[in-house]
Amino acid sequence: MLSPRQRLGLLLYAAGCLAGGALLWQSLDDWPDAMRQALFAGGIAAAATALGTLPVLLAQQSSTRTRDTLLGFGAGVMLAACAFSLTLPGLNAARAQGAGPWEAGAIVGGGILLGALLLLALDRWLPHEHFIKGFERDNPRAHALKRTWLFVFAVALHNLPEGLAIGVAFGGTDPVGAAALSTGIAIQDVPEGLVIALALQGVGYSRGLAVALGAASGLVEPVGAVLGAGVMGLSAGLLPWGLAFAAGAMLFVISHEVIPESHRAGHEGRATMGLIIGFILMMLLDTALGG
Repeated sequence: MLSPRQRLGLLLYAAGCLAGGALLWQSLDDWPDAMRQALFAGGIAAAATALGTLPVLLAQQSSTRTRDTLLGFGAGVMLAACAFSLTLPGLNAARAQGAGPWEAGAIVGGGILLGALLLLALDRWLPHEHFIKGFERDNPRAHALKRTWLFVFAVALHNLPEGLAIGVAFGGTDPVGAAALSTGIAIQDVPEGLVIALALQGVGYSRGLAVALGAASGLVEPVGAVLGAGVMGLSAGLLPWGLAFAAGAMLFVISHEVIPESHRAGHEGRATMGLIIGFILMMLLDTALGG
């Protein structure tokens, strides 16, 4: 159970977030609609991440098998989002701008490659720590930083592509499809927040600090969403490239981070079933909301 002091702190934190969000929203009257919608959707995703950390604050334990299943579920949602909400709309956008089938495929393929290469470069350059495997031991900068910051950088690498995907989608011409994408990302952010907080607690962080860092990790997403929507507002010709770029960045995270972490403890079967269920759920959301 929470102590009175913890309850008061949680209440003040929630009140501060609500007040800050209201003030920020009032100051955005001059922003384009797409950027405001992207910020709102990114904020929902960040709130979903924070919601996922609450079981840790309430001292509820989760088994490794459950965590691996949840990681697989998140990977499935992200994988379906890459296919149905980013890659296919990117191909359609390229064709709508006059590209032929081969040219549209080349544009989207090039964008996916650029997104993956950027994440690969950041992964090599930015010292960070995987939640289970540990820090990148071949990166000497990792030894000069506190472990907390290594986790923060890892979370930023993980969540930035999700925020960019939300922003790029709202910067396009299909608001219903963008809503499907942001809904799917928010759904997978709930177990993601739980996994992050549990991982931090498992390597020695206090319950309060693990929850605070897990909740704060989602703040990268509204920042990335605004950035993605802003870039898309510069030119309609950037839409297929932006959608493909976000898909490539998310594919890199899925393959390089999420799936390996979900298989590391020997629960590949549960993680794979979680991935399949997440993929199906996101596919249904995209079909129902995106038409």
